[in-house]
Amino acid sequence: MSLKTFSRGGVHPPEYKLSAGKTIIELPPPEVAVIPLSQHLGAPAKVLVNRGDQVKVGQMIAQAAGFVSTNIHSSVSGKVLKVDQFMDSSGYRKMAVQIQVEGDQWLETIDRSDDLVRNSVLPAEDIRKKILEAGIVGLGGATFPSHVKLMVPQGKTAEYLIINGVECEPYLTADHSLMMERTEELFSGIQLLMKGLGVEKAIIGIEINKPDAIEKMKQLVQGSSVTVQGLKVKYPQGGEKQLVHALLKREVPSGGLPIDVGVVVFNVGTTLAAYEAVMKNRPLIDRVVTVTGKSLEKPSNFLVRIGTPVSSLIEKAGGVPDDTAKVINGGPMMGKALPTLDIPIVKGSSGILLINKNEARRREVKPCIRCTKCVTVCPMGLEPYLLMTLSEKALYDRMEPEKVMDCIECGSCSYTCPSSRPLLDYIRLGKAEVGKIMRARKAV
Repeated sequence: MSLKTFSRGGVHPPEYKLSAGKTIIELPPPEVAVIPLSQHLGAPAKVLVNRGDQVKVGQMIAQAAGFVSTNIHSSVSGKVLKVDQFMDSSGYRKMAVQIQVEGDQWLETIDRSDDLVRNSVLPAEDIRKKILEAGIVGLGGATFPSHVKLMVPQGKTAEYLIINGVECEPYLTADHSLMMERTEELFSGIQLLMKGLGVEKAIIGIEINKPDAIEKMKQLVQGSSVTVQGLKVKYPQGGEKQLVHALLKREVPSGGLPIDVGVVVFNVGTTLAAYEAVMKNRPLIDRVVTVTGKSLEKPSNFLVRIGTPVSSLIEKAGGVPDDTAKVINGGPMMGKALPTLDIPIVKGSSGILLINKNEARRREVKPCIRCTKCVTVCPMGLEPYLLMTLSEKALYDRMEPEKVMDCIECGSCSYTCPSSRPLLDYIRLGKAEVGKIMRARKAV
């Protein structure tokens, strides 16, 4: 099989896929679930329940507050204890629904059978509607509302559906496990998304370090208009723009989206969630999360209810090792340290990584030596050293012309810097400030 990859920048950090090949373990519901109202890009959902209300699994507890927003559903059954502010992974307190779990009663409309329906007779409009109602978002971490992607803007044409099975972030294996254990459902989900978009061609992109997944998916798609393409192992291959370029050699323009070049990209987990929404009437109430780390006793892939505290997952994986210095939400390249283990799992939680003291220790930050390594590895063709300097000096008005908003926050610049400069930290800060400036400008 000929291998493809994107052409600009990128790095190859150690993979450390410690949980690869581990069977997905379904965890029971937590004793208390905290379900945030904002688990997606866009406006937080509007709460529909009050303290004391009884809810069932799958019941909508918050409604989308606009086109770029999504519905939120209860992942558990029980009594609403609070509708209040709770700390999330950012360290800030945000609105959420706290539920005392009582039993495990599901809405009767949800199909919980193991029957697989390969083809849907529903028209495209109904497929999009079910995905909207189910609160599906991008499960690769971006959490962009999926129904928005399915609504191709006027004047644009979707030619290809790309399924992102890359999972290039070190340590994480949730998508790999889904491709191995839920292969047929994934294929059905791909067909549903193709129908919802009105496209006739789909490509599944998988890095070559997952040969078992490549082979299994290739066997399943034989005779269909879906193809499987092996990719070189290079980070950040899973970035949408990088994946589009790797598979189709199409360049998404600055500030643009894949649909600008006729492509829509969905993550593996999102595709499975779409299948469950359309064929099972099942809203997005759980997801697979990798819990891993070099010192962890049992690195694992867990199927876990939304709202479950991170501490419960770590306990099932053997508990917090004595040498743990940080617990990361996500992977080591793009993830962020958690302020507490009481943080709930949300739709965008792809992994929990426990970093030991030796790995977590930051090296001494030294002056920039103008080696341009950060420029060489940047997959977006930016100048990270310059963006960091502008952010340090609060020169935010100069960062927008330097295309700071094109940064995908992959961390390749920080990873390769010989002076250990916190490039990504400052660029993230600058992006946030530039975003405020842009929003204020639009409001005038």
